[in-house]
Amino acid sequence: MGLTVFGVLWGCTSFDSNAQQVLEKLQLPEGFAIEVYAGEVPNVRQMVLGAPGVVYAGSRDAGKVYAIIDQDNDFHADTVYTVDEDLRLPSGVAYRDGALYVGAVSRILRYDNIDDRLEDPPDPVVVTDSYPTEGHHGWKFIAFGPDDKLYVPVGAPCNICNPGEEIYATITRVNPDGTGREIVAHGVRNSVGFDWHPETGELWFTDNGRDWLGDNQPPCELNHVSEDGQHFGYPYKHGADIWDPEFGEEAKRAGQSFQPPEQELGPHVAPLGMMFYTGSMFPDEYRRQIFIAEHGSWNRSQKIGYRITVVSLKNREPVSYDSFIEGWLQDNDAVWGRPVDLLQMPDGSLLISDDHRGVIYRVTYNP
Repeated sequence: MGLTVFGVLWGCTSFDSNAQQVLEKLQLPEGFAIEVYAGEVPNVRQMVLGAPGVVYAGSRDAGKVYAIIDQDNDFHADTVYTVDEDLRLPSGVAYRDGALYVGAVSRILRYDNIDDRLEDPPDPVVVTDSYPTEGHHGWKFIAFGPDDKLYVPVGAPCNICNPGEEIYATITRVNPDGTGREIVAHGVRNSVGFDWHPETGELWFTDNGRDWLGDNQPPCELNHVSEDGQHFGYPYKHGADIWDPEFGEEAKRAGQSFQPPEQELGPHVAPLGMMFYTGSMFPDEYRRQIFIAEHGSWNRSQKIGYRITVVSLKNREPVSYDSFIEGWLQDNDAVWGRPVDLLQMPDGSLLISDDHRGVIYRVTYNP
């Protein structure tokens, strides 16, 4: 596999010519600023930190995995390498001990010593190829937890169905070598973002609600795994109290109970990446709070989402759900960007990937 240098970026001048117009449309709280960190990163999805100055990112439809390099530490990427290409929906990336892990539907791939091999990327090691092959909700968000295990969701292979096999509609975890797979959470339709509480170490995750129950239901969800094996409702129950018209009645008669969401999010906002902010750059009111990238609705009669939101916690329970950055959606139907993932940088700034525009933004705070 040879090197492909996808683009060379000079400051903020060589990205999409409309990117400056996008920045001018975005509204942030007072004291915050947003700029383009990297352009020319087509269909960019999940991001993860590698060696200093290196951000790795997956894509979905582009089939590529990127290394985005800030060589001079000026917080603007200089070079974007293509680590691999022609992969199947390689949206998920994780990093451990100098190796890059990539989730590509049924396979988890590992690129060893990747930081030293950007100009000659290694062939991947197949960690496991035992995940389902369905493409519907088959793309992955992956991350290593505080237990040093790799967490891998398996979406439902449909909009609404009872998949039958236990592996579907779950969040799983495996050892770094791919062995020892176990299910952490059931009834999860399609999670494409999760993080661990910085104090308790417990898993929190976003989940995308089902389609075709109307514009205003069901809500998407922010959930919390307080013990392994909990069931979060799919396909029987959505949100806190919406029984599915096709699958809910039997579960309701049987008296089945499910874990309700910690926070109901907007209907069809498509929450993807989420993270607990633990940096020192942002004001104290944002520390240990949850930032969510809402990718935006695709089939609602009036679009919704296309923003960054914050769920604020008090005593580890949500007390508010508010917009943090808006403007990627204009006049209810003009889409200027679709946020996917969030990544906290070592200085406390925040990166946001946008697969619609093919750019990565950087958010800073300066009072």
